[in-house]
Amino acid sequence: MTTGFVAPTHLREALQTILTNTLDLAMVGKQAHWNVVGPNFRSLHLAFDDVVDIARSGADDFAERLRAVGAIPDGRTATVAEATSLPAFPEGEINGPKAVELMVSSIETVVGQMRKVFDDVDDADPTSADLLNDYIASLEQQAWFLASVIREA
Repeated sequence: MTTGFVAPTHLREALQTILTNTLDLAMVGKQAHWNVVGPNFRSLHLAFDDVVDIARSGADDFAERLRAVGAIPDGRTATVAEATSLPAFPEGEINGPKAVELMVSSIETVVGQMRKVFDDVDDADPTSADLLNDYIASLEQQAWFLASVIREA
């Protein structure tokens, strides 16, 4: 049990939402990684794993932040399936451009949720807000990289 700062309920809820979404983003990224087909297969296959790595790292950082502020993270698959904000990713093979569109949408959903809670998180705990800043920047960069693959000048 922590004897220092203890997160108020709204901070715990915000961090749990971010944890849920980053865990789901990692799973969505692996689904895309395994099932993308067509032109640019190899580069997309690898790029989706970059997103997975960031999402997994984020999930771990946010879960550990929850523990550090006296809360208990819930990363169970049933919790993630029930509470995620991400759109469903289709099963089966998916062509590269469609996979990119769906991954960018998933990343933007995660970042959108991070931005939505940012001010409240920052007011309650600037240290947790610093984590949000880091992951917003990393994920927005990945969305840009991916979207550039299908963008036409």
